[in-house]
Amino acid sequence: MNSITLTRRQFIGGVTAAGASAALVRAESAPRWQIGCYTRPWAEHDWRVALDGIAAAGYNHAGIMTAKGGVIIGPTTPDEQVATIAAEAKARALRIVSIYGGDFLNPKSHDASVVALRRLIDRVQVCACPDLLLGGTGKAELVEAYYKAVRECCDYAAAHGVRLTVKPHGGQNATGPQCRRLIESVGHAAFRLWYDPGNIFYYSDGKLDPVDDAATVDGLVTGMSVKDWLPPKNVSVTPGTGRVEFAKVFARLRRGGFTGGPLVVECTATGDRAQVTAEARKAREFVETLVR
Repeated sequence: MNSITLTRRQFIGGVTAAGASAALVRAESAPRWQIGCYTRPWAEHDWRVALDGIAAAGYNHAGIMTAKGGVIIGPTTPDEQVATIAAEAKARALRIVSIYGGDFLNPKSHDASVVALRRLIDRVQVCACPDLLLGGTGKAELVEAYYKAVRECCDYAAAHGVRLTVKPHGGQNATGPQCRRLIESVGHAAFRLWYDPGNIFYYSDGKLDPVDDAATVDGLVTGMSVKDWLPPKNVSVTPGTGRVEFAKVFARLRRGGFTGGPLVVECTATGDRAQVTAEARKAREFVETLVR
């Protein structure tokens, strides 16, 4: 018990200025575009296998999302487990640039929601990661409670060198305009948009093209899930082989102010472990060509 308490003190520990300074150093030393890959393509395997695949596919940056068993880092993930994930990524020369933390909302308790979101922020900081990716809520009756907790945690996140982002993810945050309204309702520079063109197609059943939607998010985007789509409901697609016109989406986002930051492949075509790694490599090469 004492060792866990001490670890938590290291996580949330008290020198917030140091956290902010570390984030500034990371931002200044980072390349203009940080091309990475999430663990999600290796969802049938342990997260260590996913990190192996990301490194083998030639990436220097990783996103922690899901693997066998579900979300890898959540509010209740043991402190020691988070430290292990951070160490395993470092051992593979991978810098973690995004962590998807799953759901933090407790509909019955605002205080519990805030505690859970702060725990996620602490875990992201331990991984020296600049971004905590949120999925939002699909239930209209929970929107106020969800973003009230986000609003209350923005100062805490900023003090710890962590940015909060929400992505187009269906429900109440399925499109650019919906995401803009939510971000503006929070009204804090530490809460921004993580764009996802594949999800724009997916949740609109192909009716809304992300090339058009991208024009609605000027000034908000700080990162991007590089995700493609094929009808009717398929995002297990290697980027560049589906319906998303990435060059046009990317050009529009750049005109809107997204001129640097993480570009993290979220999905690829499925297959066995070696096939997924090969698809992830193709995706990296595609994104490298895109930004070039």
